[in-house]
Amino acid sequence: MSLFVMLAVLGSAFFHALWNTLIKSGTNRMAATVILSLGEIPFGIAVAVSRPMLATEALPWVFAAGCTHFFYKLFLTLAYQRGDLSRVYPIARGTAPLIIAVVSATFLGEVLTPHEFAGIMVLGLGILMMAGGAILGGENRRLIPFALGSAVATSIYTMIDAHGAKVSGDAVAYVAWVFIADGLFFSVGVTAWKGLGFLPREVKPWVTGLTAAAASYVAYAISIWATTVAPVSLVAALRETSILFAVVMGWIFFHERMTRSKALAALVIVGGVVLTRL
Repeated sequence: MSLFVMLAVLGSAFFHALWNTLIKSGTNRMAATVILSLGEIPFGIAVAVSRPMLATEALPWVFAAGCTHFFYKLFLTLAYQRGDLSRVYPIARGTAPLIIAVVSATFLGEVLTPHEFAGIMVLGLGILMMAGGAILGGENRRLIPFALGSAVATSIYTMIDAHGAKVSGDAVAYVAWVFIADGLFFSVGVTAWKGLGFLPREVKPWVTGLTAAAASYVAYAISIWATTVAPVSLVAALRETSILFAVVMGWIFFHERMTRSKALAALVIVGGVVLTRL
């Protein structure tokens, strides 16, 4: 991997942490996530119209991915309403590859390499450390099930996307349609639940939400491009530095307590994810 590609992937990790930070920054985090979802739709349409037509076989997978993204965003937003960015993000981001590795080995017959097995053990330890820190530190314990729910949804849509991209005929077009479905399902679903009056009238929340949507798209676009010029495993592993970016952003922007145990747990989670993806 060249220095330029490495810096680009680190930039992708930064932007992924950034859009989570922007969602966390608002007073109405659910509304901010709705605005982000609305912003995803034009990005998806712009890419979709420039790509070949999607194979019919991929449509059920697009629908399934859009539904799963709904629950991913819902759980993540509910977790951010109850806990620190520097606590929620590592748990949600770190648990997903742990679930995927265990499910793949248990139900899909994939054989774990020694470093993947070690990565699972390290990941589990880091997640327990991070969750235990929330409990022992007197934080709102309800952030944990919501963060874990987000991780479960992430692991499900990751496996859905892996198959959907294969049958789509064009992985980029598939992702674009998932962006559209994701944006529509979440924005329409939550607006139907909360009502139009739930959306803010001020300009600032819309600027924040749309900026988050742009950051989300940039993060994903860079990671997709990087996999075309560098080994996928290295790109995937390097992107997990987003956990460290999120921890630092929580500390700097939200003045979240940065204890030694929290910092150590974040480093252990990153190390475990890297081991499972190399």
